[in-house]
Amino acid sequence: MSDLHALNEAINKKAGRKLFPSIAVGLTLLGLVIASLAFQRVLFLPLAIAAIIRGVWELGQALDRANIEISVPTISFCAVAIMTSAWIKDVTGLAVATAISIPFLLISGLPKGHHNFVKNATATVFATIYLPFLAGFLIVLAKPDDGLARVMTFVIVVGCNDTFGYIFGVLLGKHKLAPAISPKKTWEGLIGSLIFSILGGGLMLSLLFEKHWLVGAAIGVAAVFTATCGDLIESAIKRDLDLKDMGVILPGHGGMLDRLDSVLLSAPIIWAILTLVG
Repeated sequence: MSDLHALNEAINKKAGRKLFPSIAVGLTLLGLVIASLAFQRVLFLPLAIAAIIRGVWELGQALDRANIEISVPTISFCAVAIMTSAWIKDVTGLAVATAISIPFLLISGLPKGHHNFVKNATATVFATIYLPFLAGFLIVLAKPDDGLARVMTFVIVVGCNDTFGYIFGVLLGKHKLAPAISPKKTWEGLIGSLIFSILGGGLMLSLLFEKHWLVGAAIGVAAVFTATCGDLIESAIKRDLDLKDMGVILPGHGGMLDRLDSVLLSAPIIWAILTLVG
């Protein structure tokens, strides 16, 4: 038992997060996603909206440290509208709702006056695109009759990126990928992500969609690129704001944004590839 504890502590120190709580939280979130899609797909919508609203709140708290103000209630209202529109009218609804929300959000900032208007307005638009708009592609993925298969493909390739990047980084990581932004990320971790995301994508496309495994491999490669960049983008935000984590709601992960970082940028590209291949 003491050996297991020592191993866990060594992994925690090298990886920068607690292993077992991280696994437990990840499996719980995965279970909620599968249960909602398997039981009644529309339940995935409020689940995703709740996660994004929490993310908006965390981003608002973080930006406040730099004296940047975004209206969390107003952006949350728009998030509900954007993601619900994505469920009702797919990508068309997502695009139109976002296009309407942005001027609405800019106008809603006028009563506060001109002081810091550009800074706050820019952050508001960024928050709207980064969170509800990108997350809207998850909603579009989940809506069709084969929504469970589509989302599970998404979960597998992104999960392979995160999990095997983590494992390879802990066990073999020596060469830093982006030390100025994310000191824990290594090239060895990236290679692990790439190998297993390709395998995971190829397997899912072959089994669930009867497509050539190379299509799945393409999804795997794209997911590694977008998920890694998404993680680095969020790390850059945290370093700029002098934060370790965006929150503490998810043990072993930090905040909701710390869990969504790789998901948000991956959703549009995986939706696009699955749509192109039918």
